[in-house]
Amino acid sequence: MIDTLLALSTDHCRITPLTADDARALAAITDETVTSRIHFLPAPFTEADARALIAGSGGGDVFHAVRDESGLDLNGVIGVHRRLGQEYEIGYWFAARVRGKGIATEAVRAVVEALASSRPGCSIVAECHPDNERSRALLRRVGFVSTGRAGRRPGRMLLSWRAAPAYRIDVC
Repeated sequence: MIDTLLALSTDHCRITPLTADDARALAAITDETVTSRIHFLPAPFTEADARALIAGSGGGDVFHAVRDESGLDLNGVIGVHRRLGQEYEIGYWFAARVRGKGIATEAVRAVVEALASSRPGCSIVAECHPDNERSRALLRRVGFVSTGRAGRRPGRMLLSWRAAPAYRIDVC
């Protein structure tokens, strides 16, 4: 079982569990640009679909709401999915209105770092379609590298997170 990351805060995000009250907002941000990329989301994605996804969160899958800094507006979703052993997969989608603003990178980084910190020695992976350059770039910024292997889902490539060494110095 995956325990929900109860609450995370970054400069621009509040990350909390999705609740039934989020269904309308979740349906609103899950448009065709999202459903065309995420195999388990029906298109169109309705409020009933959102309620079902939220109700089914638990067991091996947990979906987190990424809210604005006030904690009110739903800007995205980050899923954490338990795979075999100590391996966890992350996935995400964000509202069109916040894409390209760094919100997704900030939120995904926070979730990945919290996951790694709370489960020492775990492996964190993501699957990405090779033509989804924006998502691949986000994953690279957060510390994921290509494994060169195919993912479980058709057409997806597997990426693995590598924690930055503590001694690394970034030079501008």
